[in-house]
Amino acid sequence: MRSIMRWLAGGCVAVLAAAGGEQEARCGEPDALAALRDREGLTDNWLGLGRKLEEQGIALSLEITQIYQANVHGALSTHRRAGRYAGSYDLEGDFDLEKLFRIPAAKLYVLAEGSWSQGLNESSVGSLLNVNDDAGGDRPIDVTQLWYQQSFLDGRVTVRAGKLDLTGGFECRGCPVSFDGNLYANDETTQFLAGALVNNPTIPFPDNGLGAVLHVEPVEGFYASAGIADAQAGVRETGFRTAFHGEDYFFSIFETGFVTEVGKGLIGAYRFGFWYDPQPKERFSGGSTKRDDHGLYFSADQLLWKENADPKDPQGLGAFCRLGYADDDVSDMHGFWSLGGQYVGPVPGRDEDVLGLGVAQGILSRDAERGRTSQETLIEAYYRAVLCPWVAVSGHVQYVANPGGRSDVNDAVVLGVRIQMRL
Repeated sequence: MRSIMRWLAGGCVAVLAAAGGEQEARCGEPDALAALRDREGLTDNWLGLGRKLEEQGIALSLEITQIYQANVHGALSTHRRAGRYAGSYDLEGDFDLEKLFRIPAAKLYVLAEGSWSQGLNESSVGSLLNVNDDAGGDRPIDVTQLWYQQSFLDGRVTVRAGKLDLTGGFECRGCPVSFDGNLYANDETTQFLAGALVNNPTIPFPDNGLGAVLHVEPVEGFYASAGIADAQAGVRETGFRTAFHGEDYFFSIFETGFVTEVGKGLIGAYRFGFWYDPQPKERFSGGSTKRDDHGLYFSADQLLWKENADPKDPQGLGAFCRLGYADDDVSDMHGFWSLGGQYVGPVPGRDEDVLGLGVAQGILSRDAERGRTSQETLIEAYYRAVLCPWVAVSGHVQYVANPGGRSDVNDAVVLGVRIQMRL
């Protein structure tokens, strides 16, 4: 699998480089390489078969992400080469059950994922904020999501149940919500690589497992969501064993918020959430255990300025922030904040490119481990260049102060390159 991914990456880059020459053949028509570059996907939506399937209610997609990182200064080690290369793929199937079986406002979703390498965080950096949230270890393929969704009242009420990921999947006025969503810092394959700039690390989201979510949008721009999922789920299992046998602990989460327009086309989303985890957890002080752990979080993003009034043109400057709180007696990281922003189209003529900058800090529990400092801070900057509709390349620079909260290691500097392709 790894050799295949490398071959694809090399071939795609070579094609794009060649296609960067003349745009048209002598006859005035685009040449073969230009036509390849202008496709929505490398295979042209499965050689055209995908478009026919979509008419029947079946949408399939395959995306591949490849990442190379090097720790060039400080932290645990700059010489351990294992884990510098990592990658993953996502095979999605979206089935419109209204088209397929005449079940109104219903759909079935399935996601199969595979990955290679644990990345370099554990071996070279040791950051609690995680410098590569896409690294998932060596696993050929796992069905990580499989759920049924039913909407009512013209989409104002939606119920989703099955094996699901609680960290996202709903939108309100085009902004990701429910749970801990963020428009500018929520996707490790297209935005920031660091885990703390993808989701709030103070929220103990369980692995993908059996659960259900209720999402309600009573009026446009306001929403509320409640979710429950198996707290002991394993992403590589179906979930029935852990959900219905043994201790049967269920993690629950509630979020509400609103999406508003503060100026001409300046959309902002503001989310407030509460989570509850009933599992017994060992206290850092006293040696006893605590049940019924809980915490609070906040996530916001706001478009600050647009280059033009076209609502379909995303060029402009946006900002985001997150806050989180958890019990410091059982949580390794009891406080968290992050902030940053992104600019779409920072270079003239490169309207789809993205420049991003984010800062995240975890406030560590003093009783969790002796000899640690009180916080770890991570700064990440990236530039994502969209080479064509199906290939994007981004460069990343990360600075980690007090990796792992340890005062006996130097601050780390991590450089990385990510290639993201749609087949």
